[in-house]
Amino acid sequence: MKKITISALFLVISISFSCRTKISEEPSEKDVERIHESAITIDTHIDIRDDFDAKGNDAGAETVDQIDLFKLEKGQLDIATLALFADPLRRTPENITLARKQVDSKLAVIEDFVNKHPDKLEFIKSSADIEKTVKEKKHGILLSFLNALSLGKDTSLIEHYYKQGVRLFGFAHAGNNDWTDSSRPSESFGDKPDEAGGLTLTGKLAVPILNRLGIIIDVSQLSSKALTQTLELSKAPVIASHSGLKSVVDNTRNLSDDELKAIADKGGVVHIVAFAAYLKDTVAFKEDYQKKIFEPLGLKAGKDNPKEKLDSAGYAKYKAAYLDFSRNEWRYATLSEYINSVDRAVKLIGIDHVGFSSDFNHGGGVKGYANVGEGLNITRELVKRGYSEEDIKKLWGGNFIRVFKEVEKHAVQKQLLVEAKK
Repeated sequence: MKKITISALFLVISISFSCRTKISEEPSEKDVERIHESAITIDTHIDIRDDFDAKGNDAGAETVDQIDLFKLEKGQLDIATLALFADPLRRTPENITLARKQVDSKLAVIEDFVNKHPDKLEFIKSSADIEKTVKEKKHGILLSFLNALSLGKDTSLIEHYYKQGVRLFGFAHAGNNDWTDSSRPSESFGDKPDEAGGLTLTGKLAVPILNRLGIIIDVSQLSSKALTQTLELSKAPVIASHSGLKSVVDNTRNLSDDELKAIADKGGVVHIVAFAAYLKDTVAFKEDYQKKIFEPLGLKAGKDNPKEKLDSAGYAKYKAAYLDFSRNEWRYATLSEYINSVDRAVKLIGIDHVGFSSDFNHGGGVKGYANVGEGLNITRELVKRGYSEEDIKKLWGGNFIRVFKEVEKHAVQKQLLVEAKK
């Protein structure tokens, strides 16, 4: 009998340990399905359209939306983060009122959606709720807030929406507002790049309020200066709920390597968005965007404000064209190209700081992941690329849950400190 050297024995032990954490080279479909089912799957940014119909979203019917109850069950998405998103508008008192109505209307329809299906849907208001809802075999609905335009300069409204269930908060979308500069200032609104120098005073005052309440700060779509300032001011980790990589597509909405590292160094997570325009720099997308939406109406994308330039009939045509185009933007990139960006982010900032998001119903999606019902395809692609089961679980939801818990922990500590000073 041959003697086993210490080095050989160490190699056997190492291989044995590795086999416990990694999937075989050629996993079966049963392996993929088991991993997907065992992971807590979270999408950190999904929009709902203004015409989202809670009555039509039942388990027996599939709608034109990229998310409905049928697709949630098919794709086994455990937690869907639905955004109370307000369309970007020029900053006027009238538009702030309109934006607030849009936000509250979306809140009402989401509440209606959840209330109509108490056996299958549950609102998520804490990290503990996530684990509880998954154990109960329900789908969780987590509320986020995007575009503080609708709040004017009133930071007290943060607590109002916290009481309504909001647990993620994003300051900006396209266009600067009274809280921050956007990574995409709107020329058609009269915006200038970095006109506030990052966060405004209102935005700076909002950060400690969000920390105190235990709301996760979302830095997606902030200008570079605003992002840096948010990281400096926040006492808790932050996330980017729907961002791409500037090293892949050089767009101001995407994050630079330094920004990715800064978020990770804070303990946060960057959720790579499955949005074709931010995964692949294609001429076809840019040309089609102009030709199919703006050109027929005599407008130029990024230069002209359709709401101000068109009459009511023309604006209705614009909205219809935009809706049709955005519902099909997933055709411009593939699932493989999406996971390429995920791979790149993991290599740059580590597996503990990367997650997924779709931006469904606002242009998001790719071939192979065109709606919530196709979530299994992501897991399958990760397994093919050699990701371990443990790492797949981190990417799908584990990293986000860790941040959520850390934000909650800071909020509790802050509250105890306040009470101790009384």
